[in-house]
Amino acid sequence: MASTERLTSDPLTIDSLLDHALSTPARLGRTRLISIDGPAGSGKSTLADRFAARAEARGLHTLVLRMDDLYDGWDGAVRGFGLLRDHVLKRLADGREGRYRRYDWKTGAYAELHVVPVTLDLLIVDGVTSCDRDAEPWQSLQVWIETSNEVRMHRGIERDGEALRDQWLEWMRWERDHFAVEHTRERAQVIVDGDPAVPHSPDTELIVKSINLTHDSAAS
Repeated sequence: MASTERLTSDPLTIDSLLDHALSTPARLGRTRLISIDGPAGSGKSTLADRFAARAEARGLHTLVLRMDDLYDGWDGAVRGFGLLRDHVLKRLADGREGRYRRYDWKTGAYAELHVVPVTLDLLIVDGVTSCDRDAEPWQSLQVWIETSNEVRMHRGIERDGEALRDQWLEWMRWERDHFAVEHTRERAQVIVDGDPAVPHSPDTELIVKSINLTHDSAAS
């Protein structure tokens, strides 16, 4: 069916987006992939957790994978995506369990091994690079979340401390260029407001700026 694109600032239920993802063919064996991308500090991890909570409430075997656990440090986002693609997504698509080692930001090295089982109903990946073009063959839903630079920086410094301000500024410059090359925002099916002023129920609803799905399962 032809895609339907609309601009909106109304609440949209997370369950309706899960319905859309579940209506698409599983492309990772039996598993469907939801990718949540957007600038640092925009709210990706919080959104991923809310998707996971709603999915698990519906009895779906769900795992959240953070790109932060794959990056090879501040300069290692591209390598992190390569690890996701080659050792998780490709393996699941081939019917094998995914595997990755978690990057330990304190020691600056990869640490313990994690397994991504083939029995998952839903894999949710959040983080910068999660919606890179090379992941498209396996994705059931691409979500972009954004907010102002001021809000993002406040969240980042609150989490990581003032000592990392320069590192955050450098990261923000890098990701801006990366998103421009990948056209990440333009390719997203759903664009979410990461700091909405519109009243809604945050555990079950999103405030979306635009939605562009292949059918209208999430329009209600």
